[in-house]
Amino acid sequence: MRMSEGEIIEASPEKDRRQSEGSDTEFDPQFKPIITLPEVEVTTNEENETVLLNIRAKLYRFDSVSEPPEWKERGTGELKLLKHNEASSMRIVMRRDKTLKVCANHFITPWMELKPSAGSEKAFVYTVLADFADERPKSECLAVKFATIENALLFKKKFEEAKEILTTECDLYNGKGDQENEAAEECENVSVNKSKDESEDEECNEVTQKISELEVSANKN
Repeated sequence: MRMSEGEIIEASPEKDRRQSEGSDTEFDPQFKPIITLPEVEVTTNEENETVLLNIRAKLYRFDSVSEPPEWKERGTGELKLLKHNEASSMRIVMRRDKTLKVCANHFITPWMELKPSAGSEKAFVYTVLADFADERPKSECLAVKFATIENALLFKKKFEEAKEILTTECDLYNGKGDQENEAAEECENVSVNKSKDESEDEECNEVTQKISELEVSANKN
């Protein structure tokens, strides 16, 4: 049957519905995973710590090896001031944006000092004996810069509060740890002296027993 060029064939609604229903029911793909991977719990080593401050900052380190020596940017991201729930130790942890790579990880000590930067009221300079950002302890001179003067002052306030907590609550710095060590040494010395006395008593008893046996054997003879 031939159709003219201007003739249009109209599809019936019933035929379209059957085709649509057939296409929906005939093709229903289901993809099952080849293997099932268990959920992995990711830890940050911050689970036993309390966040005292969480603030955005930019961190620099002073490279004294380069020629000439210069400040080099270490990263921009969230800076956290953390307090250990049991030991009351304090540390600063900072991770870079997006990658979350650690760019600062060091403890705070009571004798650390924040020095204002000569070129900005929004930055401070300080020195740490051991920073673990590169997984190896390394002495660093660091500069931390904030977006506003208010944020910089807030960081300084929390930093000084952390130093005060160390001197009052942390046994490593408030002298209680030394007292406990002295008490432990004294107890150990008492235990050693007691053991010596007991051993001397045992030796004395053995000598007395031997003497009595000699007397008995002498009487028998």
